[in-house]
Amino acid sequence: MRGSVAAFTDTYLPTVNGVSYTVATWRERWRARGGQMAVVYPRTEREPESREYPVSSLPFPVYDGYRFSPPIVPESLDADLVHAHTPFGIGIAALRFARSKELPLIRSYHTPIEEYATYLSPPDSLLPELRWGCRRYERWFLEKAERIIAPSETTRNHLRSDLGVTGPVEVISNGVDTDFFRPVISDIRDRYGLESGPLIGYTGRHGHEKNLDELLDAVSETDWTLALAGDGPAQPALDAKASRLDIDVRFLGFLDREELPEFYSALDVFAFPSPVETEGLVAREAIACGTPVIGADAGALSETVVDGETGYHYTPGDPVGFRRAIARALAERDHLKNGCLAERESISVERSIDRLETVYNSVERTL
Repeated sequence: MRGSVAAFTDTYLPTVNGVSYTVATWRERWRARGGQMAVVYPRTEREPESREYPVSSLPFPVYDGYRFSPPIVPESLDADLVHAHTPFGIGIAALRFARSKELPLIRSYHTPIEEYATYLSPPDSLLPELRWGCRRYERWFLEKAERIIAPSETTRNHLRSDLGVTGPVEVISNGVDTDFFRPVISDIRDRYGLESGPLIGYTGRHGHEKNLDELLDAVSETDWTLALAGDGPAQPALDAKASRLDIDVRFLGFLDREELPEFYSALDVFAFPSPVETEGLVAREAIACGTPVIGADAGALSETVVDGETGYHYTPGDPVGFRRAIARALAERDHLKNGCLAERESISVERSIDRLETVYNSVERTL
């Protein structure tokens, strides 16, 4: 099947995150294969392209960059299959649209709801009840789909063991645009005034759940420069800690997407301490640019990074072990770069779209 798909997502361009770029990239590649993919998303200042359907939205006050939309289905929308990428207002619209048109529903699982819920800052005594409620809702929403797509085996295991999901789950990586993310000659060190010595970096959301303060501990007592691109609610605390530790940390802010291959290529090591990833797409982007990754041995990073080939793991909560893993990667930079480049084809978005097409073709009209 290379027919018409309606993708529903609560986050989309120009918002910078893995979900928005995954939806945009999958849409582009699906259309390149002769199919159609409409996108329903929260209205922003973005000027919609053909078959993009922005709906009314309001800022989501506790999670900067996200917007909330009621479950609105555009009147002119038509499709053969519905693919929901998020479980909020627009995700509910996907469910309604699929039911009303008797269409099969595919559901991608990108981010646990409880990650967003922690930003509500409830009393500690309410956190267990909040997590239980989030997981119960996720299970209810996922079980409405004919197929569930998880970006990693780790995430599929989470859906089975932690959420109790019983429906069919397919593992499909979000995939990396390896035409775009590739090793390039970079002058980004000069552009941002970075030192000529070992350069360690991270790009992405500066959320408390990403555990970036542990990265600051890891680079303390070294002569390494740490470049942190992106922004988020943990930024003030990170800035204050960097001053206390008196380490060479450069906060670059959000980089233009066109700069990201240069950023990854300029790094000696990409460091990713987050223990909560469902895939860790930025780690795969770094690998596609030939840069080894030191990642937390937790969540999907346990499988995204291959020890001795694309980088190394460390145990979360052990900044000394984190520092040693980075030092080892620096010493083995050339060997690990070759290992990263050897992975480019296997992590490409084209491989992911091949799998996605197989799943779309396997879904029969059952409603």
